[in-house]
Amino acid sequence: MQPPLRRFAASPLEGGTTLAARRSRFRGVCWSLFAPLFLVLCASASLAESPASTSSSVSGFRPRFNEAYEARVTRVPDGDTLWVKPLAGGTYRKLRLDGVDAPEICQDGGVAAREALTARLLEQTVTVTERRRDDYGRALVRLKHRGDDVAGWLVREGWAWSYRWRHSDGPFAIEEVLARKDRKGIFASAGAENPRDFRKRHGPCPMPPRSSAKDQPSR
Repeated sequence: MQPPLRRFAASPLEGGTTLAARRSRFRGVCWSLFAPLFLVLCASASLAESPASTSSSVSGFRPRFNEAYEARVTRVPDGDTLWVKPLAGGTYRKLRLDGVDAPEICQDGGVAAREALTARLLEQTVTVTERRRDDYGRALVRLKHRGDDVAGWLVREGWAWSYRWRHSDGPFAIEEVLARKDRKGIFASAGAENPRDFRKRHGPCPMPPRSSAKDQPSR
């Protein structure tokens, strides 16, 4: 006759091994129920994050830094700032040209710089590459129009300074030297003041009124 303890452990309906078996079966049932749902959720998240899916959705278009996209220029408030409407859809975007500093709109040459940029880009299609954001939340961008770098063109034509940073003369220092040599645009005056110095003395320009329809982004 077997001892009671051995008979208790060997019984499939009683004892320690029964609880482990039940836990194993419970885990198996849970996995069989929830595994398909988990796989579906993972596939949906991957599709939502893919660039192709994002670009194809008009309402969900969100350009990423250093990825180029096409846009139509709808408004030019000053010589280095513009509004665009991405061709892929989405909201209007306020952009600032990276690497340049145009005269403030209330500074000598400010209106002329805006008119030069407007004449070239308004209602035109441009290629935008967003690099980062400035302190005002604007995207700092490289902009190309008909294969030409817009920021370099702006400095080369004398409508902006190469943006200086610490001991650097900026990315368009050569274009600025040539514009000064040829006395183009704002550099026709020997006393042309760098916008940074102008802002230190006067502060930012007051915002212009936007009551007329022509001041609103065109749709």
